[in-house]
Amino acid sequence: MPIVPNSCVISDLTGWLQRGGGSHPVHQSLTCRSHDGEEQAMTEEYFASTKTSDRYPIWTRANVGEVFPDPVALSTFDFAFQNEDGIQISELGFRDAYVRIGAFDESEFDPENPVFLGVFGGYTYLNASLMRIFGERAPGLSAQDIDEAFFGVQPGIPAYEQHPDDPSAEAEARIGEVFLWALTTPDLPDVLEQEQRVNALRSQRPDFGSMGDHEIVDWIESFLNGGFRELFAQHIFISFLTTLPMGIVSAVCEAVGRPTDAMKIMAGLGDVESAAPSMAMWELGRLAAASEMVNAAFENGIDGLNGRLRASKDPEVENFVSAFEQFLWSYGSRGPNEWEISCPTWETTPDLALAAIDRMRVSPASAAPQDHQSQLANDRQRIVAEISEMLEGDPETQGQFLAGAHSASVLMPGRERTKTNCVKFIQEARMAARELGLRMVERGLYPEITSFAMLRFAEQHQAIDDADGWREIIEQRQAMFDLAAAKQEPFVIVGESEPLSTWPERGSVSVEPLQPGGSIQGLSGCPGVSEGRARVILDSHDPTALEPGDVLVAPLTDPSWTPLFVPAAGVVVDVGAALSHAIIVSRELGIPCVVSATDATKRIPDGAMIQVNGDTGVVTVLDD
Repeated sequence: MPIVPNSCVISDLTGWLQRGGGSHPVHQSLTCRSHDGEEQAMTEEYFASTKTSDRYPIWTRANVGEVFPDPVALSTFDFAFQNEDGIQISELGFRDAYVRIGAFDESEFDPENPVFLGVFGGYTYLNASLMRIFGERAPGLSAQDIDEAFFGVQPGIPAYEQHPDDPSAEAEARIGEVFLWALTTPDLPDVLEQEQRVNALRSQRPDFGSMGDHEIVDWIESFLNGGFRELFAQHIFISFLTTLPMGIVSAVCEAVGRPTDAMKIMAGLGDVESAAPSMAMWELGRLAAASEMVNAAFENGIDGLNGRLRASKDPEVENFVSAFEQFLWSYGSRGPNEWEISCPTWETTPDLALAAIDRMRVSPASAAPQDHQSQLANDRQRIVAEISEMLEGDPETQGQFLAGAHSASVLMPGRERTKTNCVKFIQEARMAARELGLRMVERGLYPEITSFAMLRFAEQHQAIDDADGWREIIEQRQAMFDLAAAKQEPFVIVGESEPLSTWPERGSVSVEPLQPGGSIQGLSGCPGVSEGRARVILDSHDPTALEPGDVLVAPLTDPSWTPLFVPAAGVVVDVGAALSHAIIVSRELGIPCVVSATDATKRIPDGAMIQVNGDTGVVTVLDD
């Protein structure tokens, strides 16, 4: 049995902050008092910085910032990134995907350190150097194409500089074979099979309440190691294949003088998993709006609404609750920061979902997302036919264009389905962890049910056997987490990160607000032009500030933001690119959208009347 301290004080917190981007792993020194009162020095690992490479030096928060908007929790780092046993599931899944697509072979990867997923100052980063190499090796693509797909028009992106080893004829041939398959496959049977397996997990969920404490921890670790790597590798594989149809369609549309039609061909695809919850929420909102009793319950406020609805014996309320239960069964795994096991979801915190449904309840019928999607689907079919007709004199280009348009209809929904598969899988581990967390709170060991996030798996076993001192350690780590969360992380890191202590406090950097007539040039997301009052929302947990017809202005969006798109007149996001969640979902819902609108949340005054031009990517302040 290891010696477990019962009182510890952080003696080197300043040093930890200064080492935020240092060597791997970063340690903070703790001065601890053991059971017999003897003081001893103890080293605790928490925020581990990734060892950077001269070969692959560029890291970015693009795309991954939607997956992990907050610092990564220690428990997640332990099973997904790296621990004492070496690199773990998520990094390995990335490697599996890149090898499967043909872009790399295993010999190009460092066997000891992560190369795809980095952690700096507690925040997760993707390696942009490797993504650029994929673009250079892929036939018909380039590093610039990858930059446009992931960075958008964000400033400060270093120019691509080719390394002698970047080109590879062997890799190009391998990727070409995979691309040929991607352009011709009618469906994704592997993805659908995985979806069936993952969906079955919900109905096969064990009775965690009957398990012992150690049994739950072992189950979580075994469960994650038993299936997540495969699901995640599939998600990365399909995600990178989506760059192919986007590149083909964009190039053809540019060549025929219709560049803005490329994004319209990527819209109205249907069967997009990330948009499905919003469609279901809309129906629940209509159901609530049609019932006097359900309406009255919503009007009394969101706080405690789930409990009030379930306590009612009114038949109309019971009907709504039954429909809501079905919704939670199908979509309860979604929520803010949903890849992080410790974060709430709609199943764990139903009031989060009810708050979004409330916004749809008070929205006009004209906001129905199904109608918008239908129109976009019709527009897509029309545009594809028109451009195909323009290319009749060039059968080769016509064939490539039609293959790209077809492939988009398969791969884009497939990408969102693979993401959903991963999130549903994580939900099962989350529910087990929450059962253990509840027990530990009852015993006074955990400050919160989700405090398991501050412990590695091995430490959870230790805490179960001997609780002394672990609450203090959890609280200290949480304090460190909160300090990191208060920092504004850099969008791009080249080489070693600057010390965390030098990062600005979140929200401390002031910018000149836009005056009437001023505008921001971003990246076109979903086509269309709309006007409305800007509503700057920094946290998706409370959507009640957004009124129907407002324009949502957000720093970034993960799927928990999606329901806010439906009542909104438009969406503006600080960051994002062609593969970002905001664009994919807004296109399916038919909401004019602009991403990569740098500092929009700081420059656009809350409450100002603004115009969102989803065709040109321009956001203009009309009046304040």
